[in-house]
Formats: sequence, structure tokens, C-alpha cells
Amino acid sequence: MDENNNKRHSLLSVLNPFEVFRHHETVDKKTDKDKPRKLSRFKFTTLRSFEAIIFLICFFAFFGFLAYRMTLPNMLNTFMQTAYSLLLETVFYIMAICVLMGAISKLLTEFGVVRLMENILRPLMKPLYNLPGVAALGAVMTFLSDNPAIISLAKDNNFSRYFKKYQLVSLTNFGTAFGMGLVVIAFMTGKGYGSGALVGLMGAVIGSIVSTRLMQRFTLKSYPEMDSPVTEEEGTEQNISFKSEGSIFQRFLNAMLDGGKSGVGIGVAIIPGVLCISTIVMMLTFGPAGEHGEYLGKAYEGVPVITWLADKINFIFYWLFGFDNGALVGFPITALGAVGAAIGLVPTFDAMGIITNNAIAVFTAMGMCWSGYLSTHTAMLDSLGYRKLIGKAIGAHTIGGLCAGVAAHWLYVLLSIIL
Repeated sequence: MDENNNKRHSLLSVLNPFEVFRHHETVDKKTDKDKPRKLSRFKFTTLRSFEAIIFLICFFAFFGFLAYRMTLPNMLNTFMQTAYSLLLETVFYIMAICVLMGAISKLLTEFGVVRLMENILRPLMKPLYNLPGVAALGAVMTFLSDNPAIISLAKDNNFSRYFKKYQLVSLTNFGTAFGMGLVVIAFMTGKGYGSGALVGLMGAVIGSIVSTRLMQRFTLKSYPEMDSPVTEEEGTEQNISFKSEGSIFQRFLNAMLDGGKSGVGIGVAIIPGVLCISTIVMMLTFGPAGEHGEYLGKAYEGVPVITWLADKINFIFYWLFGFDNGALVGFPITALGAVGAAIGLVPTFDAMGIITNNAIAVFTAMGMCWSGYLSTHTAMLDSLGYRKLIGKAIGAHTIGGLCAGVAAHWLYVLLSIIL
């Protein structure tokens, strides 16, 4: 009897409809899981293939156009000669400035000048930028070094505790507007255009106000919940320090050498931008070097597409920026990606005789304000954990940079009339 019951129970367990359903459900789930993976993998490889095809079409169209106009040997020679000339005549000059300015900025930090400047600028932060007074330290640090300096401060609880969330993310726009400012002004002044550079600094300040305020407005409009403190943790501003040990002479020597070393890092970092971006921009800005319009394969030759396009609408650039020559538009275009690459264009413009103090004022304002934000904003906001705001930051900073250039031009015109 017991043996028959056991057999009946085992048979029912095999024929249990719930077990059969679970079995099919498991099988179906596995199958369904496999299908999306195969489908997504198919979509990914397909998209990558299309991307590769589009890239190849654009690549060969671009260089094919240059080779058609210049001939292939001349195009290749110009490409390499321009990069080589930029490396020797511009990059090493900029690197020397970076090393010297790096040493000076470190000395200013070591002996408390940065803190003094912060205290002087502190009362301006709230009315101009809607930021707490401690934000002045970020402006000074990025002015003396580069854009990422603001991120190291923003991640310090002793610094960020003074901010609301929407104010903290606007530091990417605020800090970027002063990036490499000391290097840019020193470079322009070294070329004999100090007055234009100082007017450009005022234009950059105006652009930074526009950019920072717009970023805050865009952020609050889309995310009103960000109108809250970053952290409730205790902290003290006095812990944001730059202390070092040793005698005054030892501190002086260490600061100068460490600052020079950081300057070397900045100088090396600008090499790819100058050699790649500036070379391409120059080849699309300047024409043939031959007396009769023929190409010789020399440095700084090219097909002046940018100049041709700019000349067609130059009345706009003349009214906004005071540019007399369409080739000058190459500077702000290059500054979108790297300000180091942009200032690499100045010696060539100067040799052509198309540079004026007004142009330098606009260059300084837009170079400082933009300072390659297209290549840094993404990484800066990502490191702060606000990747969703990248589009708003880039849009606000684009407007801010344009306002900086316009303000610099009209400030220079006004000062020229007065003085």
C-alpha cells in the first residue's frame, strides 16, 4: 500500500502543472535573456560600422579636398612643416612662460598672497556671481594654474560646505572662465600688447559673470531641488591651507622649483592641442605662400576656407569683435578646444600684420573665458557627479565667452575714446 502511494506521489510530482509551468518559464526566461543580448550586440556592432564608414568618408573628404587644392606632396609637407614650426617657435616659448608663471604662482601661494587676494575679492562674489565669498579662492587658483584646480577645491568639504548644490556645479563655469589667465596675459604682454591684454581681462570677468549666472539659472529651472546645501558636515575654512615646513629660504626654493615643475606639466599638456588643432586651423585659414598663388609645401600654407567664410559675414564679426580680417576668427574657434593652441596662432597673425590691441583684447577675453571648455567641462562635471548638467554648462559657457569678446571690444573702443 505504501509502495503504491509513493509511486502515485512521484508520478504527480512529475506531472505537476505548476512545476511544468516553472520549467517552461525558466527556459523562456533564459531564451529571452539571450535574445536581447544578441540583439544589443548586433545593434552595437552595426552602429560602430556605420560610425566607421561615416568617419572614413569625412576623413578622406577633408584631406582629399586639401590634397586636390594643394597637391598631395605639398599638403603633407605643409602639414608636417607647420607642426614642426609650431613646436619650435611657439610651444617651447609657451612652455617657458608656463614654467616661469608656475614658479611665480607657487610663490604667491606659499607666502600668503593668494589668501590676501581672496580676502580682497571676497566681497565681490555674492553681488557679482551669487557665490559665497570663499569662491574667490577658486578664481585665483584657476587664474594662476588651469581649469581643474577648481575641482580639487570643490571636493574639499571645508570648501564645499559654504555652497548650495546649484552653486557648486556653477563652479565649473566660474573656474573655467579664469583658466590659464596668468599664462595668457603674460604671453600677450610679452608680444607687446599689454594694454589689450588688460582690457581682455575685464572682458573675461564680464563673460564669467554671464556664464556663472546662466548656469545657476538653468540648473534651478530644471532641478529646483538643488537649492539646498551641499553638506551639513562641520568644517572650517582655515583648514583649506597651503602650509609647508622649513626656513624661509627653503620654502622659497621649494615653492619655486615645485611651481616650475607644475608649469612643465601644463606646457607638455598643451603640445597635442597646439600641434594638432592649430595646424588644422592654420591650414584652413591661410593661403598659398608663392608669389603667384602657387603652393610650395611650406609651413602655414593652406586653403583659406575659414577666412573665406568669415569674410562673407565679416560685418557681423567687425561689429561684435572689431575684426578687420576674417582670419582672426581662427582664434576663438581654436579656443573652444584649447586656449594653449589658440595663443599658438598669435605669432603668425602678428607676422602677417593683422594683429591690433583690440584683437588682443578680444583674444584674451575669449581665450580666458572659454579656455578649452569643450574638452574640460565634461570631465569636471563628471568628477563632481553631475553629468546630467553637462549640456547646460556648455550652453551657458558658450554664451558667456561670446559676451566676453563683445565686452572686450567695446570696452577697448570706449577706453580709446576716453584716453
